[in-house]
Amino acid sequence: MIHDKYLRILFIPLLGVMIPAISAIITYDRYSPIETIAANIYFISISFFIWMGCNWIHNKLRSNYKIGDNPLSKIATLCFICVLYGVGIGDLLSLLWFYFSREFFHWSSIYKFSIVYALAIVLFTLVYEILFLSKERELDSKLVYQLDRERSQAELEALKNELDPHFIFNSLNTLNHLILNNPSQAHLFNNKLAQVYKYFLINKTNELISLYDELEFINNYFFLLQIRHDDKLNLEMELKGGNERLIMIPPFALQILVENAIKHNEFNQENPLLIKIAMNGHFLKVSNNIKPKAYPESSTGIGLKNLSSRYKILCNRNIIIENTDKNFSVKLPLIKQT
Repeated sequence: MIHDKYLRILFIPLLGVMIPAISAIITYDRYSPIETIAANIYFISISFFIWMGCNWIHNKLRSNYKIGDNPLSKIATLCFICVLYGVGIGDLLSLLWFYFSREFFHWSSIYKFSIVYALAIVLFTLVYEILFLSKERELDSKLVYQLDRERSQAELEALKNELDPHFIFNSLNTLNHLILNNPSQAHLFNNKLAQVYKYFLINKTNELISLYDELEFINNYFFLLQIRHDDKLNLEMELKGGNERLIMIPPFALQILVENAIKHNEFNQENPLLIKIAMNGHFLKVSNNIKPKAYPESSTGIGLKNLSSRYKILCNRNIIIENTDKNFSVKLPLIKQT
């Protein structure tokens, strides 16, 4: 349903007054002011019946057309049926006007009246078709947005369900080893693990989190990774401005990129994996040096796709992926808190 309230309020009276005057179906000097007003009301009523009837025809006929049908034949059919209805009703009621009024009957006036009304009906049929198409496009855009959002959320849930058990399993194995060999380190590891898992639980359903909280989480998370990988990983942060609390980011965005770097690269004590997180005025850049594994792990690519979808939905911006021979980087748009 389109909102044509103001269109009807403006043009139904306007057409009811103008068309009889243009077609010379009313000779105004033959009537008193009261009679002239009554005549205009009569023709405004004709305009109202024709407008509403054509509107009903338009709604009924459009529902019978399917996607892919020839639009020209559809519009031509709509115009033809609306003109047939409108001119038929208009001619009958204008003949009735000649019968009760002081006008002298002339077929030429009826012809002019019919032609002008036919042109008006064609014009407004096209206007309504444009309004219908605009409304359909708006509804389609909302549907696509909703479907994209639901797909992104479903992918995020799948990603979490995939990562959580894997991460916890490896962390518990590491904790078990530390308990036997380094109890003090095990205590610190356990505290960090608790903070990381708390972050998972609290922000599992959030769309955005402050960059400050995400960075605090990634520091705890990276500590666990360093212990697990025997300090073969390094993390550098270059943050300027100190406004991390005012900038928002999808939760787990940095964790996805860190895991992605670890998954696809070889690293050791001599050649550690270096992950850098840097921020400028527009992006948060996460980069790492590249040394591809000899036997690459299979990857669904769901992490980066999900991250891209979430940014598209949240701020209508895309992440930027840059891949060179030496470095891989992802730029995340900054979302200002409002």
